[in-house]
Amino acid sequence: MKKLFFAIVACFALSTVTAQTEEELKAQIAPKKDSIAAIQKRVDALQAKLDALPGWKVGAFGTIGGSISEFNNWFAQGIPNNSSGNIGFTVNAFANLQEEKFFWRNSANLNLAWVKLDDKDDPTDNDSFRQATDVFNISSLYGRKLSEKFAISALAEYRTTLLSNFNDPGYLDLGVGATWTPISDLVVVIHPLNYNFVFSSEDAIFESSMGAKIVADYTKQIGAVSFKSNLSLFQSYESSDLSNWTWINSFSYTLWKMIGVGFDFGLRNNNQETLNYIVNNAPTPNPDATFDTIDNELQTYWTLGLSYKF
Repeated sequence: MKKLFFAIVACFALSTVTAQTEEELKAQIAPKKDSIAAIQKRVDALQAKLDALPGWKVGAFGTIGGSISEFNNWFAQGIPNNSSGNIGFTVNAFANLQEEKFFWRNSANLNLAWVKLDDKDDPTDNDSFRQATDVFNISSLYGRKLSEKFAISALAEYRTTLLSNFNDPGYLDLGVGATWTPISDLVVVIHPLNYNFVFSSEDAIFESSMGAKIVADYTKQIGAVSFKSNLSLFQSYESSDLSNWTWINSFSYTLWKMIGVGFDFGLRNNNQETLNYIVNNAPTPNPDATFDTIDNELQTYWTLGLSYKF
């Protein structure tokens, strides 16, 4: 009986010591978290001063994703004998010049991907890698500073595909207006005088027009995390059917040295591209379709994979 009593007392004492130790450890963690936050604020402040220094700032980061697989007699699926694979990569690069009276910001975004599905029971199917994602954007912004946050600016931006139908369509925006930089990482461009040149063999669908150009770009690095968000919008003065916008987002988390995990996703709305697809490229083309009869669905893509920071 005494042994049982001492065992109970010992267990109670041990649990009390453990609870006290846990509380003590939690109490010690709290101020360290505050210290880390304070250090990060000082680092961010120093980085902001560094970014504001005159001269060129050049950088890039990207994402690589891919997989391969092979199935033999896997009868639970529709194609029991097949080999498949996909590979894709994105690159976000910039070269920015900051001077006392002017700035020149240049950026590029590239996203390419290929997929394959080889049905071994169908000798007539396409067993090669086929283009799946094809995005290419490049822009150049020059600004003459009126103050630290406002500038008179000129923008050239070009968007197209590289793997297929290069420059068909292709979009070139040229315009002037103002640029607002409320913080070092955010650039907002508002150009009420902008011409959207559209290059395409389908002149009956694609049309150039005058309009307003709005661009918002946010690029930031916090410790091991790098991310970039870019919204490019053109509002045509002639017709909303000639307007378009693209929003591209890229995230990268460094796990070891320069290697990490990356995630990219993009959204786009473009009536002209939708109509061209329905008229010419859909599985069952409709040559009689018009802007008034189509459902302009949102275009999306995403890529997840390993990332490499340059």
